[in-house]
Amino acid sequence: MSRKLEMRRPWRRAGTIALALTLYPVLSMSGCAIPHVPSRIVYEDPVNYVRLEEDRKVLPEWPQSHFSHPATVSKGVLRTILSGLKVQEHRVAPLRWIQGEAPLELVFNDNEVTLLSAEMADALALAQYNERVTFYLSEPLTFARRTITSGGLYIQGTELHLLLGNWRIIYGIPTYGMIYDRRYPMRPTVAKGFDLFFEPADAVIPQQSSVLDNLLANSKDELVIDLSKVTTQERTPVSLPSSVF
Repeated sequence: MSRKLEMRRPWRRAGTIALALTLYPVLSMSGCAIPHVPSRIVYEDPVNYVRLEEDRKVLPEWPQSHFSHPATVSKGVLRTILSGLKVQEHRVAPLRWIQGEAPLELVFNDNEVTLLSAEMADALALAQYNERVTFYLSEPLTFARRTITSGGLYIQGTELHLLLGNWRIIYGIPTYGMIYDRRYPMRPTVAKGFDLFFEPADAVIPQQSSVLDNLLANSKDELVIDLSKVTTQERTPVSLPSSVF
């Protein structure tokens, strides 16, 4: 090999490295991008929405994974459920010994319960066997910050599964990149630090959780509620497809 070619090689190597460094962020972003979740809007205003979102864990060929949708659940029953949801700051045992138990707080205020109970009733009536109902509530604080509460639910048989992804979390809107809170309502934007409860407690079906979930406060962010034990003052019935019985 001639000396002239040997002298050119370092420049060629430098150009290759520069090109790799330029393309790496693009390739990394495309390889790690979170997939789009197909959804249908049921209700939307400038700060809130209720929508139907496909659950990819539900397989057409596996009927046991299918949701009992569409389902007819009255606004009264949904109001009872939403009004009975409460959260409590998650405290590990040593902290509880020092500070005691944290107080219980309502998940939703009256206006939020009124909005969600009506729109969720419509959403459940429209949902397909592989769609869950998701919700997103927000309150602008500044141009780039807002308080959010979000999550989702679905019905299997007479069981209503509800997951609270975020609760009164202050979310900073990024100056660039994807806005995750509105796009993925069931995913937490920060580490969860709360436990979710429902009253009356005898309507809750206990679920097992791992030690890791207990340590990370992820064991009590989802509830399974027995709809047959939920009644309103008017005792409005819950009507589900006959095929699930």
